[in-house]
Amino acid sequence: MAKTIMVIDDSASIRQVVGIALKGAGYEVVEAVNGQEALDKLSGQRVHLVISDVNMPVMDGITFLKKLKERAEYKFTPVIMLTTESAENKKAEGQAAGAKAWVVKPFQPQQLLNAVSKLVIF
Repeated sequence: MAKTIMVIDDSASIRQVVGIALKGAGYEVVEAVNGQEALDKLSGQRVHLVISDVNMPVMDGITFLKKLKERAEYKFTPVIMLTTESAENKKAEGQAAGAKAWVVKPFQPQQLLNAVSKLVIF
């Protein structure tokens, strides 16, 4: 059975590139355009990993991450931040909130898949 990954990004083109890479590697993909939509879509759904942008309207990635970790059923769900943010203080904030990896855009799909494969066990 395929593992499910949620991709959260306000950029349709980024969601598309990430989705194509993940589907090509055998993952199921659920998409959301911001943190709030992602939380709404999660309602008990099993997700093996989340890939989230940091800077998004409505709810940013760090706020989403904190709210995700407050939910018992997602407390241990790994999260990769995929973002243009490369500042150390942002990375530290993400890590403190529970991010397991930080991938900076622009990125190579294989770079992202390598990070995913370390966090999702088939």
